[in-house]
Amino acid sequence: MKTNPFIGALALAVGIETVSGPTGIAAEPHTKPVLLYSRYYNAEGEHRYEPNGTYKQVIQRLREDFEVRIHNKPLTRDTLADVKLLFIVNPSDKAVGNNPAPPHVSAADINVLSGFVKNGGGLVVSGNQENHNLEVEDMNKLLARFGIQATNLYTDAKKLVLPKETPIIGRLRWAYYTGNLLLLDSSSPANPRALVMNDLNQKPPKGTRDQAGCLLATAEPGKGRVVVVTDSGWLADWAFDEEGIGGVALKGQDNWEIFRRLTHWASHLPVGPEP
Repeated sequence: MKTNPFIGALALAVGIETVSGPTGIAAEPHTKPVLLYSRYYNAEGEHRYEPNGTYKQVIQRLREDFEVRIHNKPLTRDTLADVKLLFIVNPSDKAVGNNPAPPHVSAADINVLSGFVKNGGGLVVSGNQENHNLEVEDMNKLLARFGIQATNLYTDAKKLVLPKETPIIGRLRWAYYTGNLLLLDSSSPANPRALVMNDLNQKPPKGTRDQAGCLLATAEPGKGRVVVVTDSGWLADWAFDEEGIGGVALKGQDNWEIFRRLTHWASHLPVGPEP
């Protein structure tokens, strides 16, 4: 796709940037960076984390800083051409009801997505606890490119007050609604790092599972940035509203501010505290 010279001149005149996107294809002009909330790996009939459902608030808030795009199209160089940040939530393992089976991450997808990130794109991937039809095996093949792997070791819902020395999100309070642990490969050139380790001194209010290990990790392959988090419910409306779920309501949390900073970091935007 070629950029129209007239559009390019007009964009310069009004201060709109036109550059090649992370896929190398010329991007259309945007006043805000494009965030794609991809539903491609979510099974048809899967109603968790829908943009007009339990993710309504987070999508609305993201629109303050991003041009938010939502679709279930395959993730190709064309569909990612002008995308700055790709957001994938709880990829599905099996079909829901009588609907078709959902696509899993393929070898072709891995090449496209790893190239997207290497060339400067941002990627945020979140999973969720067991019994949420979460696909792990094939997604792990993608995450391996960034030195990160999801495990089947779980921690129950708990509020974590993050240490002040934590990069990007230090001092904030994370209402974490159950998830698994991440394993990091310290030899990976993607430089994976544990951003949040589970603090065993802060106990789940309900439930006994409390595994030592990494709950949230980052990586920096090439020019891009990756965030992998082992919970998706923490961004749901019921988490923001502190209503909770499953008999657990975690009060006094900074979940939106944590996510705002993470999306800014992954997009190479200023991360400073919200005014």
